Amino acid sequence: MRAANEALIVIDIQNDFCPGGALAVAGGDEIVPGVNALMGDFASVILTQDWHPSGHSSFASTHGAAPYSTTEMPYGTQVLWPDHCIQGTDGAAFHKDLVTKGDLIIRKGFNPRIDSYSAFFENDHVTPTGLEGYLRTRGIDTLTMIGLATDFCVNFSAVDAAKLGFNVTVRTDLCRAIDMDGSLAAAIEGMKAAGVEVL
Repeated sequence: MRAANEALIVIDIQNDFCPGGALAVAGGDEIVPGVNALMGDFASVILTQDWHPSGHSSFASTHGAAPYSTTEMPYGTQVLWPDHCIQGTDGAAFHKDLVTKGDLIIRKGFNPRIDSYSAFFENDHVTPTGLEGYLRTRGIDTLTMIGLATDFCVNFSAVDAAKLGFNVTVRTDLCRAIDMDGSLAAAIEGMKAAGVEVL
């Protein structure tokens, strides 16, 4: 068992990010058995869940635009995604085989005006999710991150955690990526530059 100051962050292993889902990540379901096994090593497990209202501003359909195109938001460039992880739908549910006995579930992306990739901040990089305060209160300073997708939600979460002073490791064997236009290589490089240990 890992020390009490360590936590496992399990990111967005939801039906819509697994094969057959609205925003499927290739092989997204393959990591579930390994994720479940790793959970047993940690006293603290936190899961994140993408949790969008219908008509979210990050959805291509909201703008009448093509999926995976981009638009400018007040907080910067936003990829426009297929509708996904809509609150209360099967797509937003965790994968059926994922163990969900975590200490905490952080839901993100529920503000209709702003997307949220990171487990720590919305995409304005200012509005907190509350996860930092929870971890500090529990004396947790060392994080291992796994889940979907390596180049978006895992990447943003890991970089934000490192910037906040946490010791962060990303286990890429228990992640899968979307990898749009070189986004995976850029994410790995960016995480390492931020001080994240990428295994």
